[in-house]
Amino acid sequence: NQMIAVADIEEIEEVVEEEEMFEDVPFAVIEEAPVYTGCKGDKVQKKKCLQEKIREHVNRKFNTELAGELGLEAGSKKVYVQFRIDHTGTITDIRARGPHVRLEKEAIRVVRSLPKMIPGRQRGRPVSVKYTLPITLRVV
Repeated sequence: NQMIAVADIEEIEEVVEEEEMFEDVPFAVIEEAPVYTGCKGDKVQKKKCLQEKIREHVNRKFNTELAGELGLEAGSKKVYVQFRIDHTGTITDIRARGPHVRLEKEAIRVVRSLPKMIPGRQRGRPVSVKYTLPITLRVV
């Protein structure tokens, strides 16, 4: 069995949770999205660049040997990873849900290795941004 990791970008409805000082703003509605190192352009271009860079990072770092080790049936599997890009640009509160605990742990490991970013801004101030990343694994 071989596994190919492909991070699909999907619009996912976010739930806003209150934090003590810094509110979470869903990625879908943030005024100024967090900026991934090297992304340039206007707000829309930077947001799209961030999504693309995260996808590239996941595709490059995800251990595609896991499928064979886990003996998963052929087909498409999804691991949903939710995390925050906090008000300092650090990746925090990473959680994953998927078909196997080892895939969840691998997804968390990969997301944890994302570089620090320029934080998102809402009404001119840095805020935590909640991001959900669906990772589609095609087991062949």
